This record gives sequence, C-alpha cells and structure tokens, in this order.
Amino acid sequence: MILPIIGYGDPVLRKVGEAVSEEHPNLKETISNMYETMYNACGVGLAAPQVGLAIRLFVVDTTPFSDDEDLEASEQKELNGFKRTFINAKIIKEEGEEWVFNEGCLSIPDVREDVYRKEKVTIEYCEEDFVMKTEVFDGLIARVIQHEYDHIEGVLFTDKISSLKKRLIQKKLKNIIEGKTFQDYRMKFFGKKGR
Repeated sequence: MILPIIGYGDPVLRKVGEAVSEEHPNLKETISNMYETMYNACGVGLAAPQVGLAIRLFVVDTTPFSDDEDLEASEQKELNGFKRTFINAKIIKEEGEEWVFNEGCLSIPDVREDVYRKEKVTIEYCEEDFVMKTEVFDGLIARVIQHEYDHIEGVLFTDKISSLKKRLIQKKLKNIIEGKTFQDYRMKFFGKKGR
C-alpha cells in the first residue's frame, strides 16, 4: 500500500526513532509499504519517520543511480540491485574525505542542495530476520545510508547546509509546511488546513 509521505515541518521528522522489536506490529507489512511508497515516489531511500513512524527503520534501493553515465562501470554495477532494509541501525564510524553531492528528500520536495558527507561508513543493523550485521559501505551507497540514518536521528539534509543557503530556501520550506507544493506522489502536510 502506498503511504502518504510526511512533509517538512511535521514534528515526527525531528524525533529520534525508537528501537524496533521483533514483535513490532505489522513490521513486514510496514516494510513492504515503505518500499512501495519509495518506488512510487521515485526515491532511493525512505525512513520510517517519513511515513509518520518514529522508529529506527529505513529502506534503501540505489538501483536508479546505476543509470548515471558519469559513474564508472564498477560503481554502476555496485549500485544496480543494492536493496537493503535497515532495522535498529547504528553508525559506528564515518571516515575518509568529505565529498559533496546534490541531495534532495521526498519530505522536502523541490529543494536540492549540496551536502558534504564522509565517503565511507561502518554501520551495525538488523535486516528483516533480526540477525545483527556490521558492514562497511562507501560512495553513493554510503551517502544514501547516511541520509536515511539522519532521518531516524531526527536530522534533515537541510540541517547540513550553510545559514545563507537556509535563508535562501525559507520560502520553499514555508510552502511545503503549508502544502503549497506539487509533486507526483501523495504527501501529508503539517500546516495544511483540514488536516
């Protein structure tokens, strides 16, 4: 089932997610709905707070990035088919050079900004079977994971840009809060009347 994506300004996007237990109600259905919602919105990642759930869960599928002709063949191959569910994730280490990439977010439509992140991440998490894993990711996969991980920590990519850039996008952010934005997927806006 396709869920509405929560728009910028909703307090749920600022909450630190609660740990998820194996007994969490309808967890498999929630995960399935999150993938369906992400694909419907043409995203490469989606975190539970973005569908109104303040829990430590996010999903990633970097396949759309594999079409980027500016990437080397090896990186395209790595991105193609990388699909993962992250439950109770904890970033252990971020390392390497910081590099810039123009990021966007399904909860903040029509806003894209350059964000600096470390190139490599070590993360501990459970997949749907609740077996704990520790893995190292780099490049675009690491970036998508860092972006989604920020969501379960109550952090948005707009928090990582300069105060000047924040001032320049204030009007767009206000429009999102008020529901005065148009996108090709369902959204729920915090400040829209008749909510």
